[in-house]
Amino acid sequence: MTTVKTPEKVPQTIASLMERADIKARFEKMLGNRTGAFLTSVLQVVASSDLLKKADPMSILNGAATAATLDLPLNNQLGFAYLIPFNVKQPNGTSKVVAQFVIGYKGYHQLAQRTGQYKTIAATPIYDGQLVSENPLTGYKFDFTKKSDKVIGFAAYFELLSGFQKTIYWTKEEVHAHGKKYSKTYGKANSAWVSDEEDMCCKTLLRQLIGKYGPMSIDYQKADEVDESIYNDLQNEPAEYTDAVYEPTESEREKLTKLVDEHLASNNDAEALTILTMQIDPAQYQDLIDKVHAKIETLQSKKEVKK
Repeated sequence: MTTVKTPEKVPQTIASLMERADIKARFEKMLGNRTGAFLTSVLQVVASSDLLKKADPMSILNGAATAATLDLPLNNQLGFAYLIPFNVKQPNGTSKVVAQFVIGYKGYHQLAQRTGQYKTIAATPIYDGQLVSENPLTGYKFDFTKKSDKVIGFAAYFELLSGFQKTIYWTKEEVHAHGKKYSKTYGKANSAWVSDEEDMCCKTLLRQLIGKYGPMSIDYQKADEVDESIYNDLQNEPAEYTDAVYEPTESEREKLTKLVDEHLASNNDAEALTILTMQIDPAQYQDLIDKVHAKIETLQSKKEVKK
């Protein structure tokens, strides 16, 4: 009797998915002759991250499809949009690395400009000494000739072609408190809040400014819906990770520990260190938060002694 062997199932990879005719056709419909360059850039982003290499290929592919739909390049150096890898526990108890689509400050800036109604739009960090006066009703005054290394807040501004102008300003603590409350990626070791804090803070202010006072393009409105989402099928339906819990890898812990140690060695500003603790996930890194709090207490004690 002859035994027929069942062919082994070849593991699906992001590279093999991109070779499929139906997938290429979908991207060509969105990007036309730019498809080849875009898909190559996605493979380069994946190759640059050890954790993304392990991520569910469909989550990568659909994060890329979302970027293509919004016509935003996926390149960490450019800052328009990111694919951030996360290790999560799924409802059935298993663990899975997935890619989360995150729009950067430049991405929101570009989407707003597509309305054709903005003359100027920008967001920037505000350094100590630059805030001259603040009045939520009549506006804010800044002196950008002042130089300092200490960021105290962030401001966003736009002027429409119609002449309407608006500026908002938040302290650094307010921006981080908002991120901690509303951002799904805040406090995670792989988050852009850690790797590109200024970009995420400027993005937060820009979203608040445009969301409350500015005109929005259709792409901008869609971006607000899909930002920081994980997708598991080609219909761009968000995956359900209702009890998803981040699981840091050993290399991620080492990276974050090194970052904390560098801050502790070079930073004697209790306020800045307090903000640092807000960026660390207490569920995974309480020991690191305790280290920072210990230095904050030491700094505050020295300050009391001097008084």
